[in-house]
Amino acid sequence: MPRKGAILPKPIIGDPNDPDGMVAYLNRYLDWLQIQNYSKATIKGRDHYLSVFIVWCDERSLKRPNEITKPILERYQRHLYLHRKKDGEPLSFRSQHTHLVPIRAWFKWLTRQNHILYNPASELDLPRLEKRLPKHVLSQSEVETILNQTDTNEALGVRDRAMLETLYSTGMRRMELIGLKLYDIDVDRGTVMIRQGKGKKDRMIPIGERALAWTDKYLIKVRPELVTGIDEGVLYLTNLNEPFTPNRLTQLVRNYVQAAQIGKTGSCHLFRHTMATLMLEHGADIRFIQEMLGHANVSTTQIYTQVSIRQLKEIHTATHPARLEKQKENQRTNDAEQGESEEQAEELLSALVAETEDDPEPQT
Repeated sequence: MPRKGAILPKPIIGDPNDPDGMVAYLNRYLDWLQIQNYSKATIKGRDHYLSVFIVWCDERSLKRPNEITKPILERYQRHLYLHRKKDGEPLSFRSQHTHLVPIRAWFKWLTRQNHILYNPASELDLPRLEKRLPKHVLSQSEVETILNQTDTNEALGVRDRAMLETLYSTGMRRMELIGLKLYDIDVDRGTVMIRQGKGKKDRMIPIGERALAWTDKYLIKVRPELVTGIDEGVLYLTNLNEPFTPNRLTQLVRNYVQAAQIGKTGSCHLFRHTMATLMLEHGADIRFIQEMLGHANVSTTQIYTQVSIRQLKEIHTATHPARLEKQKENQRTNDAEQGESEEQAEELLSALVAETEDDPEPQT
């Protein structure tokens, strides 16, 4: 039996020996995605969902892309709607949407490459996505309770505190935290450079003084002990001098959330949701939070001009809860523009939920 979390071998789908079969065209499509510099996560996702579709087609003796029509795709869409998971629950509309988007992209590619004469998916209507708010968001006191679960008298406890503080301060994704290098942290400017984030985009964002202080302590007292052999410059290391894997980081963060006994569950994305929500509550303009999160949804950002890192740093310092008390002592004020509508705020938080469902963190 494979260990938990292991990647199972890809099942054989369709007829791999048919040069005009779906498997052959799927492989060509995946090669094209690589040539076009799509991310590994995107290619893996397209491969998975298209494989599910091809299996469904194979069971109905549909072997080649030119055999697929719009009515057949609508049948598959009904199949997704009626499908029940092992626990008896249906697929969410967002999950159905996620299954169908790669199919539309694939048939668009097949048509443009002249592999088929027309695109049967061009007019396929996707399910409307509901606006949802994060199920769990931490209060400021709950965050502090979680952070205090780390044993900072131990070396790994200092490392874990630094990672949690960084997640809380910046709202970065787990893969972005894993990918941080030593030179990405700029202590003097109070910024962190996230390289090749989602969509292969770089962005510079603020990081708070408290997160920097814990990271600095980790760098001075802990990281030198973890480095054995060649130092490849990865910021946060495991006790085996390796970068964290996504599952290992998720489990580490989840353990601290559970240890806090606050009645809420979650992992890395929980801190991302919390950062955005608390900064909104304390008056941060939505455009600044979008810049922090690395959101590139044109429908919600096209009315804004580009935010400078100086402005972003000022707003982060003024509204992030980890800095609020010091701000009160210094009697500084927040000059950020106010008055964004509640609907825009809900769209932002709903987008965070969508991120979680598109890149789910493994459950235990």
